[in-house]
Amino acid sequence: MAKIIGESLPSMPWQDRKEGDTSVVWRYSNNPVVSGKNVSDAKSIFNSAVIPFEDGYIGVFRVDDVTMTQRLHVGRSSDGINWNLEQEPIKFISEDPDCGGYVRGFDPRVCFIEDRYYVTWCNILEGEGSTPGVAYTFDFKEFYQLPNVFPLYNRNAVLFPRKIDGKFGLLNRPSLRGHCAAGSIYYSESPDMIYWGKHRLVMKPAPGWQETKIGAGPIPIETDEGWLMFYHGVVSMANGYMYSMGAALLDINEPWKVLYRSKPFLLSPEEIYERAGDVPNVIFPCANIYDAETGRIAIYYGAADSSVGLCFCKVDEVIDFLKKNSW
Repeated sequence: MAKIIGESLPSMPWQDRKEGDTSVVWRYSNNPVVSGKNVSDAKSIFNSAVIPFEDGYIGVFRVDDVTMTQRLHVGRSSDGINWNLEQEPIKFISEDPDCGGYVRGFDPRVCFIEDRYYVTWCNILEGEGSTPGVAYTFDFKEFYQLPNVFPLYNRNAVLFPRKIDGKFGLLNRPSLRGHCAAGSIYYSESPDMIYWGKHRLVMKPAPGWQETKIGAGPIPIETDEGWLMFYHGVVSMANGYMYSMGAALLDINEPWKVLYRSKPFLLSPEEIYERAGDVPNVIFPCANIYDAETGRIAIYYGAADSSVGLCFCKVDEVIDFLKKNSW
């Protein structure tokens, strides 16, 4: 039976699967947990990061305001379900503005490594395109921005929660200008969170629900069988894209090597808040929290580019599913 390597979090948000439900991943019955109503001038809030902090939970949330400008806001919660978001966006302190200061940003992830919290996001450079931004914070009050990870164009930057062979590890997706119609997941490493290299292919799109493009989702979870990575996959439909969620198990020492990868999706748009919104038919996972003792996992995902949903699973069931339903 697969086990999570990490700390116990008995107070994490959780809801048991309904009786008779055989789904590997199931939704929280009171979704969505965050919407545009959480910030006064927001049109929508989605694709956001959550992490345990002090006696509760904290997050960095994507807020699209009524001018359709993408912003990043801090949010706090005592239970991981009911959220209070700061009404003003994060103001980053840039350590080197010439290497790409903050302009606009979306789809953040948050990862604790050693002594600080790192925030990665898709940094919009006006008139140029997007590339991963990165910053660190100790208290979620002051955020210090580092130089952009890559030149244009790249997105879906997701850090590993510890160094691998003495290096920081980053999943990312090289892309095209604008809203790209293709993309694979790559692994990059850095000795100092500044200089990135040794870029290795992890996964390409595969037939079916993930045949157009794929991208890493939440921070990978370390288990005794490998790194558990949830990711989004996109397929082109007659009326546009559809985003679903799958998972893969990566080698613990060489994360660019895929051990198992879900052939069927784990979660695909079904509910009205996933089907209808600013961008319909989207499930976009961005964060997961877990309790190592019980193997419980809660996943936060963007729904239809309009709100934040919550779903649940158990590590042993997900990995067993991958072994039985892998490419």
